[in-house]
Amino acid sequence: MMKILHVSCSPRGQAAESYRLSQKIIGFMLQKEPTAILVNRVIGGGTIPPVDEDYAISQGSSADVSQEASMARSEELILELESSDVVVISTPMHNLTVPATLKVWIDHIVRARRTFSMTAEGKVGTLRDRPVFVAIASGGRFSGERARQPDFLTPYLKAILGMVGLHDLTFFSVQGTGSGPDAVAETRTRTDQALQEYFSSFYPRAQQVDRSVPANAR
Repeated sequence: MMKILHVSCSPRGQAAESYRLSQKIIGFMLQKEPTAILVNRVIGGGTIPPVDEDYAISQGSSADVSQEASMARSEELILELESSDVVVISTPMHNLTVPATLKVWIDHIVRARRTFSMTAEGKVGTLRDRPVFVAIASGGRFSGERARQPDFLTPYLKAILGMVGLHDLTFFSVQGTGSGPDAVAETRTRTDQALQEYFSSFYPRAQQVDRSVPANAR
């Protein structure tokens, strides 16, 4: 039975544009796999604290440290990720990149000698690859002909998740949410069309596909 892990990052919770988009993605998957189990990991309200001193020490050496606090939370989140068949991350773009809440989750699941190994050739991920869908909401436009701001979110997620073995990334976005309701309605429609096309033709796998649709795209 397929298990879907949904990591929800917006402080606005279910009212967030990224959450709305993630529900569309999950809905398409549930249409194809009605018996799938959905696991919701809500981190947008700061429910995961930053890593502590023992965790930091563990990353610099193999010294024995307490397996409580951050180490215990890290193991919980990694096991949750390992047991999933598909991951959906819904996130806003904050200051051109990932929000602090998503970075904290990443700090817990990207762990030396646990989800990646350090070799003479560099860092090698140890997680089994699986589809990861990223639903992004952005007040500005970061892709397409009318992009007006840089994007440090998608390349960062490709690099950091790839480091632990997750390479099968697909991005969908609603951009230009700061441009007013008409622009939001237009980009929602275009993104919904992109979702329909993707899940009709490409699901379940597409290597690092970017289906970002900025508001007012032509």
